[in-house]
Amino acid sequence: MSKHARSKIFLREQVSLALENYFSTLEGSAANNIYELVLAEVEAPLLKLTLEHAKGNQSLAAKWLGLNRGTLRKLLSKYNLC
Repeated sequence: MSKHARSKIFLREQVSLALENYFSTLEGSAANNIYELVLAEVEAPLLKLTLEHAKGNQSLAAKWLGLNRGTLRKLLSKYNLC
Protein backbone atom coordinates (compact mmCIF):
# COMPACT_ATOMS: atom_id res chain seq x y z
CA MET A 1 0.00 0.00 0.00
CA SER A 2 1.35 3.42 -0.93
CA LYS A 3 2.00 6.17 1.60
CA HIS A 4 -0.79 8.21 0.00
CA ALA A 5 -3.29 5.35 0.39
CA ARG A 6 -2.31 4.87 4.05
CA SER A 7 -2.71 8.60 4.70
CA LYS A 8 -6.15 8.58 3.09
CA ILE A 9 -7.26 5.66 5.28
CA PHE A 10 -5.83 7.35 8.39
CA LEU A 11 -7.69 10.58 7.61
CA ARG A 12 -10.95 8.71 7.06
CA GLU A 13 -10.48 6.89 10.39
CA GLN A 14 -9.87 10.18 12.18
CA VAL A 15 -13.03 11.70 10.72
CA SER A 16 -14.99 8.59 11.75
CA LEU A 17 -13.66 8.82 15.30
CA ALA A 18 -14.54 12.51 15.48
CA LEU A 19 -18.08 11.81 14.28
CA GLU A 20 -18.49 8.95 16.75
CA ASN A 21 -17.40 11.34 19.49
CA TYR A 22 -19.83 14.00 18.26
CA PHE A 23 -22.77 11.57 18.29
CA SER A 24 -21.85 10.27 21.73
CA THR A 25 -21.95 13.80 23.16
CA LEU A 26 -25.48 14.47 21.89
CA GLU A 27 -26.93 12.39 24.74
CA GLY A 28 -30.32 12.01 23.07
CA SER A 29 -30.46 15.47 21.56
CA ALA A 30 -31.35 15.70 17.89
CA ALA A 31 -28.51 16.10 15.43
CA ASN A 32 -28.98 18.94 12.92
CA ASN A 33 -27.08 20.06 9.84
CA ILE A 34 -24.32 17.50 10.33
CA TYR A 35 -23.12 17.86 6.76
CA GLU A 36 -22.63 21.62 7.10
CA LEU A 37 -21.04 21.18 10.53
CA VAL A 38 -18.48 18.67 9.28
CA LEU A 39 -17.76 20.64 6.13
CA ALA A 40 -17.10 23.84 8.10
CA GLU A 41 -14.96 22.05 10.69
CA VAL A 42 -12.83 20.35 8.04
CA GLU A 43 -12.73 23.04 5.36
CA ALA A 44 -11.21 25.86 7.43
CA PRO A 45 -8.13 23.93 8.66
CA LEU A 46 -7.78 22.30 5.24
CA LEU A 47 -7.53 25.70 3.59
CA LYS A 48 -5.30 27.19 6.28
CA LEU A 49 -2.79 24.34 6.36
CA THR A 50 -2.68 23.91 2.59
CA LEU A 51 -1.96 27.62 2.18
CA GLU A 52 0.75 27.41 4.85
CA HIS A 53 2.38 24.44 3.09
CA ALA A 54 2.22 26.40 -0.18
CA LYS A 55 4.04 29.23 1.66
CA GLY A 56 1.15 31.62 0.99
CA ASN A 57 1.06 30.93 -2.75
CA GLN A 58 -2.67 30.91 -3.44
CA SER A 59 -2.28 29.64 -7.01
CA LEU A 60 -0.28 26.64 -5.79
CA ALA A 61 -2.65 25.99 -2.89
CA ALA A 62 -5.64 26.14 -5.26
CA LYS A 63 -3.94 23.66 -7.58
CA TRP A 64 -3.24 21.24 -4.71
CA LEU A 65 -6.86 21.54 -3.56
CA GLY A 66 -8.27 21.05 -7.05
CA LEU A 67 -9.92 24.49 -6.96
CA ASN A 68 -9.55 27.55 -9.09
CA ARG A 69 -7.86 30.51 -7.41
CA GLY A 70 -11.07 32.57 -7.30
CA THR A 71 -12.90 29.84 -5.41
CA LEU A 72 -10.00 29.53 -2.99
CA ARG A 73 -10.06 33.28 -2.35
CA LYS A 74 -13.83 33.18 -1.65
CA LEU A 75 -13.36 30.31 0.80
CA LEU A 76 -10.44 32.05 2.51
CA SER A 77 -12.63 35.11 2.94
CA LYS A 78 -15.55 33.00 4.22
CA TYR A 79 -13.37 31.66 7.04
CA ASN A 80 -11.48 34.96 7.60
CA LEU A 81 -8.21 33.33 6.55
CA CYS A 82 -6.99 36.05 4.21
